[in-house]
Amino acid sequence: MAGRGKHRRPRTNPLTRGIVAVGTGGAALTLPLLGATHASAAEPQSAPAAQSVKQAAQPAKSLTYTVVKGDSLARIADKYDVSGGWKQLYKDNRAAVGANPKLIHPGLKLQVKTTKSVAPKKTATQSSAPAKPVAKPAGGVAQATQASAKTYANNLDGWIRESLDIMAQHGIPGSYDGIYRNIMRESSGNPQAINNWDSNAAAGTPSKGLLQVIDPTFAAYHVPGTSFDPYDPVANITAACNYAADRYGSIDNVNGPY
Repeated sequence: MAGRGKHRRPRTNPLTRGIVAVGTGGAALTLPLLGATHASAAEPQSAPAAQSVKQAAQPAKSLTYTVVKGDSLARIADKYDVSGGWKQLYKDNRAAVGANPKLIHPGLKLQVKTTKSVAPKKTATQSSAPAKPVAKPAGGVAQATQASAKTYANNLDGWIRESLDIMAQHGIPGSYDGIYRNIMRESSGNPQAINNWDSNAAAGTPSKGLLQVIDPTFAAYHVPGTSFDPYDPVANITAACNYAADRYGSIDNVNGPY
């Protein structure tokens, strides 16, 4: 009779019988008994292979970054993938930044440790021929050494040397010893130093920076090519030496408050 097989269990395929249910309770995990020759495709990556991936990471490189308007330590750290974030960036540059990590000024130079590939910048002054030194004029003006083609350490020594090169290009007299001596008297080498107690401060124009220059003097004696931020170490030194040259003949002739 044709209707007799209507509810009969259908005959299973041999492949279907190759599935076994393993588990307890209501949940079951079906495991295929065939296809074992493909098991190697699911094997996890071996430990040596994983280690080779880690070894491919590039070591941190150090570069000098000049702060621009709108920058923050967090933004710079994120841009260059600084390990440790803005806190590590601040720790590496505390001497330049000062006590307040939120207070960074355009023109401030920071040492940034990055794992990103940074292509070197080409400048018009870079060539295979050696740079020709500028003759030293009379009056003790430092010899120009083409500051744009040089790099300087982001510390007091580097700031003074960069200032001397800029001063030489503009005919401003002064020596390393004269600048260093006055900096140590005026600010002890702290580019964020500010005087909030003397007569200038009482008049609303406190002395600022390495050589303690008030804003009107800084503006009047600012040297082109340097930052307009009076806290910028190089701009502060160069403007102060320009002022000292006009009033005393040279920063070397300054031995006290000026």
